[in-house]
Amino acid sequence: MKKILNLFLICSVLAVTTAPVLSEDVPQNVIAKTEEKVQIVKPEKPKKVNKRRERKKNIEKAKNKAESSKEAEGMYETKFPVINSQIEYSEMNGEVTLSDCIKLAITHNPTIMSAINNAEIYKSRIGQAWSNYFPTIGAGVSYSRNDSLMTMRSSGAFGNMMNRKYDMYYVPTLSANLLLFDFGKTKANADMAKRNYESSRYDAEMNIENVIYNVKVAYYNMIFAEIQKTVYEDTVKDFELQLKQASAYYHIGKRAKIDVTTAEYNLGNAKVNLIKAKNTMEVAAVQLANAVGIPEMENVVLKDKLNTKAYDVNFKDLLETAQSSRPSLLSAKKLVDAAELNVRAAKRAFTPDLSAFGSYNNGGGRMDMDYGYQAGVQLNYSNLNLMLLKKQVDEAKATYKKYEADYEQQRQNVYLEVKSAYINLMNSHDSLDVSKLALQQAKERQYQAFRRYQVGMGDAIEFKDAENSYLNAQLDYYSNLLNYNVNAAELERVIGAPIKESSVDL
Repeated sequence: MKKILNLFLICSVLAVTTAPVLSEDVPQNVIAKTEEKVQIVKPEKPKKVNKRRERKKNIEKAKNKAESSKEAEGMYETKFPVINSQIEYSEMNGEVTLSDCIKLAITHNPTIMSAINNAEIYKSRIGQAWSNYFPTIGAGVSYSRNDSLMTMRSSGAFGNMMNRKYDMYYVPTLSANLLLFDFGKTKANADMAKRNYESSRYDAEMNIENVIYNVKVAYYNMIFAEIQKTVYEDTVKDFELQLKQASAYYHIGKRAKIDVTTAEYNLGNAKVNLIKAKNTMEVAAVQLANAVGIPEMENVVLKDKLNTKAYDVNFKDLLETAQSSRPSLLSAKKLVDAAELNVRAAKRAFTPDLSAFGSYNNGGGRMDMDYGYQAGVQLNYSNLNLMLLKKQVDEAKATYKKYEADYEQQRQNVYLEVKSAYINLMNSHDSLDVSKLALQQAKERQYQAFRRYQVGMGDAIEFKDAENSYLNAQLDYYSNLLNYNVNAAELERVIGAPIKESSVDL
């Protein structure tokens, strides 16, 4: 017994002494990880695709897109010349003109599709307003079974009549209500809905013109990127030729090693600039594809060049055109008209409604047991709250004043934008004359510096300065030409109409 007790005590001591050692040897993070419960998120089951439903949805989507595209084309061609170009990009063989890109944007850009469908929403509200004059029809059937509280069992006819425990009724009902006259409330609401629809149409036109402006800017930027790449390629060729010339002079002992090193350095910088120009051109292609609304239209060849004809414009005519054609200004005017009609509708809410009603019932204990009908005319006020109506009129008047102020603000903004766009166009036109002369002078200086270097009269620094001056003069000229085209597109956007080109070359 003592041996068993001693053995038990020894085992207890060993267990107590070894437990802390084990806890110290095992890292705490391992213990914590073992205690955490691992939760496995089950992946969602893939939804079954109903091919028939998807096919029907795609057909409906294509139909809606075609209708919206046709509507957008009609809205655009009311102001701008008709564009004759193919609609599908796949048929263009990768070569696009500016007109092609505009036509593609009108038929593919989702912003335009959204604006057209938004106008359709407001168009449907006109019919909703006039629907008050359409009859309201109701139909139904009811069945009821009534349990009598007590039954009487006696002889005679009266006793037999009271002997029934249940009463059953079948009542089919057909009813109609028609508004005859509401003293102009419905007409005022319909006219207000029509003005809102017309405003949304002008908003859609504004979206179309903004998209076209973005397409023009993206197209011009890509042309400039191509020109910039060509300029840097020519610069690389010039520095390669200088490097060959410097190496030849160095080998015959006519030039020092520093000329070769300088030529190599200049050539390296030119190649880096060429790489940047190529990247810029790729980005410009992506931006053009995004502006058109066709992501696949990245690798395209542009058939048009930057316009080099002067525009025949004057500020007075531009301002008059903007006041009669600018969509945002016309939209603001329609909102003012809608707010004025809203005041009229709010005031007419004090008048009653004249309506006709009728109903027909058939039924009873059997479906054909009996019938009944009702018809009449009523003049009534529905939910008349004079305090509420008064405050609604006040709200309508305040809304009208707000839209009047918004229209005046929009009119002033149009003046500012037309004036700014006109000034920018004139400044870019004047800058072109100066930059064109500077380009001619820089080109002559570059030619003379290269010839002097060829015959050994000039040095590498002189050639580098002349080459960089010619490079900057080219980029400056084409940048001003780009600004001139972009400013012309901006002027067309702010007046909401095209501007005329003259026969004078820039």
